[in-house]
Amino acid sequence: MQKIIPQQVDWLVLAARIREWAHELGFQAAGVSNTDLAVAESGLFEWLSQGWNGEMDYMAKHGTKRSRPEELVRGTLRVISLRMNYFPPNARESWEVLAENESAYISRYALGRDYHKVMRDRLAKLAEKIRAEVSEYDGRVFTDSAPVMEVELARKAGLGWRGKHTLLLTREQGSWFFLGEIFVNLPLPVDAPQQEHCGSCTRCIDVCPTHAIIEPYRLDARRCISYLTIELKGAIPIELRPLIGNRIYGCDDCQLVCPWNGFAQTTVEPDFAVRHGLDDVSLAELFAWDEEEFKVRLAGSAIYRIGHEQWLRNIAVALGNAPRGAAVKAVLERRANHESELVREHVEWALLQHSI
Repeated sequence: MQKIIPQQVDWLVLAARIREWAHELGFQAAGVSNTDLAVAESGLFEWLSQGWNGEMDYMAKHGTKRSRPEELVRGTLRVISLRMNYFPPNARESWEVLAENESAYISRYALGRDYHKVMRDRLAKLAEKIRAEVSEYDGRVFTDSAPVMEVELARKAGLGWRGKHTLLLTREQGSWFFLGEIFVNLPLPVDAPQQEHCGSCTRCIDVCPTHAIIEPYRLDARRCISYLTIELKGAIPIELRPLIGNRIYGCDDCQLVCPWNGFAQTTVEPDFAVRHGLDDVSLAELFAWDEEEFKVRLAGSAIYRIGHEQWLRNIAVALGNAPRGAAVKAVLERRANHESELVREHVEWALLQHSI
């Protein structure tokens, strides 16, 4: 990143324009922070030392680039953080789906199209507007695509506070939103962090099915259902399988119980609307998809990245947790001789649950 050439720029005015442009591009909020993440870096290294990242080796392999933006993109002076709502309108009520053990629960963020492309496109457009205003601008855009401490940067930029579940929270929009960043070489005025408003509430900790939130602000990812169904590529630990219930991709429980999400607004982005009825579909129907149908139906979805094998693994566990009955056993038996050892092992476990 090139160093900025001094010129007559009213940085306060530019920051206000950036917020205006952000809203025009569909972001609900924008803020600016400096690059000092020393406190967060200490917490990150402690978290890694406990092994709570599990098989997410990428959390450690970049070293201090994750916690020092100027090392990731040289010349970075400020980080512009942005958020965009994703909760889809007209999605079936989450608790109803979770209560029906023969239905599949998919995390609300993954019911529509993959957010990466949408966010990256909007961030790039915002960056171009800044470049048109300040010719010496240089920067890079990110959306969950590089070693970036996006929640901490957004917290510093005043977009919200960190909840006890470790996600970003706001009084106006709860936590149902995506985050994105633009690293810039501009000396923009920084925003003040918000006060925390969790108080004595522990609903997110108490509701976690696998007790992954071991204490406020500390998450053991190895027990998190989102990690188990998305990040973990091998076998799901046997002792955790019954706790997963019918959640086949991600988990929203800690967000669903949060009082602040009572103020959340649904998204206005068509790309985040529910696709293929994934908010209200049976486990049996999804388990019947062959690899080609999986690829066709989930093309452009965040789910596509886990692949058909992991998809079947997850659903097999959910079917093992489904109400006992001949129908469910018959569905599982059709995959008992699947070519994947991973799938076979989880189907075998699920069938055993229906024999107990």
